[in-house]
Amino acid sequence: MASLTLNAQPLDIRLPADTPLLWALRDAANLTGTKYGCGTGECGACTVMVDGQAMPSCTLSLGEAEGRSVTTIEGLSPDRNHPVQQAFAAEQAIQCGFCTPGLVMAAAALLAHNADPTEADIAAALPHVCRCGVQPRLVRAVQRAGRILRGQEAPVRLPAPRTATTGGF
Repeated sequence: MASLTLNAQPLDIRLPADTPLLWALRDAANLTGTKYGCGTGECGACTVMVDGQAMPSCTLSLGEAEGRSVTTIEGLSPDRNHPVQQAFAAEQAIQCGFCTPGLVMAAAALLAHNADPTEADIAAALPHVCRCGVQPRLVRAVQRAGRILRGQEAPVRLPAPRTATTGGF
């Protein structure tokens, strides 16, 4: 059993210590926002924050996460109001959306440590491969989120999530 803090809540997970954190999140904690992509930590779809650092959850074992603080896309901002989420939507830095949670988490970790990153900083912190080709919009979105965090730009207000009762899916 591994004990960790998940999205600011203490959690005990009863899985073998060598279980990839990705599968513990998805299967044991029922948090499916973190995606499986390559399984080798290269694509970035499974990126979460561990003690404030962006890490691929597919190559980090549950045992290695023991005692640490893990933040997933679900824990970043339940109301989608984090500046990175706002900027991604405003800059249309989302295409198919599969890799978006990992990109958002990597960008949020970068901006938590450097709210005014250069394009080179962004490229180094987000080496993910988005097959949809959103990289130019991604850079603009991270820079915009930085401006929001620095108070140089007003936050973007996103519409409320659509639900079955409001005609969405």
